[in-house]
Amino acid sequence: MATITELKCAVRETLESRGVLGQLKAHIRAEVFSALDDQHKPRPPLSHENLLINELIREYLEFNKYRYTASVLTAESGQPEVPLDRQFLANELKVAEDTSSKSVPVLYGLVSHFLNSSDDRGKVLLRGATPSSSAPGPHV
Repeated sequence: MATITELKCAVRETLESRGVLGQLKAHIRAEVFSALDDQHKPRPPLSHENLLINELIREYLEFNKYRYTASVLTAESGQPEVPLDRQFLANELKVAEDTSSKSVPVLYGLVSHFLNSSDDRGKVLLRGATPSSSAPGPHV
């Protein structure tokens, strides 16, 4: 007959192998965060840049089934509950998509573009941007 310790180990291993344990832990963290979050304290308004960045991250998280992580991001950042329209996101980022790129998050396409870029210089100059709520785009 199995001991309590052996039974606990077997249950833990089964939950881990099914991916349930990680989901439970993430759900508990999200609930704890929600309980501790002060809903009465107003959040600063989202800048246009942060709105787009958060949406890229949310789309990636949901695609990879990190739903609880996505829910914490949405709650903590003040991102709208309803995801931005993908075409709006692509237009704002000046990204053209083909049929195959629409099956994965925009972030994958952006990373793929830079990894596979055959630019002569080999590097892209990133300029510092100050998030602003008034004007979209980077500020130098």
